[in-house]
Amino acid sequence: MLYQRRDAARERRMATPERSPPVDFGIKMRYILITSARNEEKFIERTICSVVAQTRLPEYWVIVDDGSTDRTAAIIQSYLETYPWIELLRRPNRADRSFAGKAHAVNAAFERVKHLQFEVIGNLDADVSFGPDYFAFLMERFSTEPKLGVAGTPFTEEGYDSTKDSFEGENYVAGPCQLFRYRCFQEIGGYVPNRAGGVDWIAVMTARMRGWKVQSFSEKRFHHHRTMGTAERGILSALFSYGEKDYYLGGSPTWQLFRVAYRMTKKPVLTGGLALLFGYCSAALRRMERPVTPELMRFHRREQMRKLKAVFRTLFRLKKVDNFSLATAQRETR
Repeated sequence: MLYQRRDAARERRMATPERSPPVDFGIKMRYILITSARNEEKFIERTICSVVAQTRLPEYWVIVDDGSTDRTAAIIQSYLETYPWIELLRRPNRADRSFAGKAHAVNAAFERVKHLQFEVIGNLDADVSFGPDYFAFLMERFSTEPKLGVAGTPFTEEGYDSTKDSFEGENYVAGPCQLFRYRCFQEIGGYVPNRAGGVDWIAVMTARMRGWKVQSFSEKRFHHHRTMGTAERGILSALFSYGEKDYYLGGSPTWQLFRVAYRMTKKPVLTGGLALLFGYCSAALRRMERPVTPELMRFHRREQMRKLKAVFRTLFRLKKVDNFSLATAQRETR
C-alpha cells in the first residue's frame, strides 16, 4: 500500500497538461531539478538532505542512477516514500565514466519533466550541499531579473574557494549546481553530449554569447564534497584532463601560459601546473577535436584576453586582483 500511495502521488504530479511557454517576470518562480548520479553513495545523502530541507521546494526532482555499482540507488530509494516529488530513474551500467553519459542522463530525465509547469530547470550534482534557503534565494533572483538566463553561486571545496582560487568570476556558474531559465535552456539546446567534457561550460558560455545574463551570486555558497574532476581518478590526472579541456574548448595559448604559472603556486606546487601544461600540449599535438563552434571559440578567447588586460591593469595600479569581481574590471578594458 505504501508503494501504491507513493506511485499514485507521483502520477498525479506528473499528469499535468502540456505546458505552454510561461510569462515569468514578476511571478513566483517554479523550478525542477535533475541529478545524474554514478557511484555516489558517499555523498548523495547529503545532497538529498539539503534539497528536502529547502524553504522553497522544487516541483519535481528526477535523480538518474547512471549505472551505479554501489548503494547509490538504494539510498535514493529510501527517500521516495516520504517525498513523492522525487523520482529515481535507473539507467544500465556503462563501461566507463564519460561526460557524454552525464548529458545523456540529464536529457533522459528532462523527458520525464518537460510537460510540467516550471520556469527554471536546475542541474544538480550528487556530491554537493547547501543551506535551506539556497533555492529560494536564487528563485528571487530569477523573479526580479528577467534577462537572467543562468544563475548559481560560488562554491567551496576542501582548501578551495572559487571566489579566490578561480578566474571564472561572477559571470560564470560552475557545473555542480547550474540553474537555467527554461527559455534560455531551450535556446541553447540544453546540454550537448561530449565525451571529453565541458558540457556545462559550453551551455553557460553559449548562453552568454547569445545575450543572456549569467550570474554567480556571492551572497550564498554551496559546498562541493569531492574535488572537481577527481571522480575515479587522482588530482594530477584531473589537472591533465583540465589542460586537455582548455585546448579543446578553444582556450587561448597565451591565457594558458599564465594559467599554468598561476597553478604552479597552488598545491600540488609545481607539478599541478605542469600537469595542466602537459594536458594542453598533448591535446594540441594530437589536434584533439574541438566540440565548440568557431564563433564560440572567438568569443571565449576575446573574454580571456580582456581578463588578462584587467589583471595587468589592476597589478599596474598596485592593487590586489579580485578574481571573482574581475568581470567588472574586465568591462573597463572594452
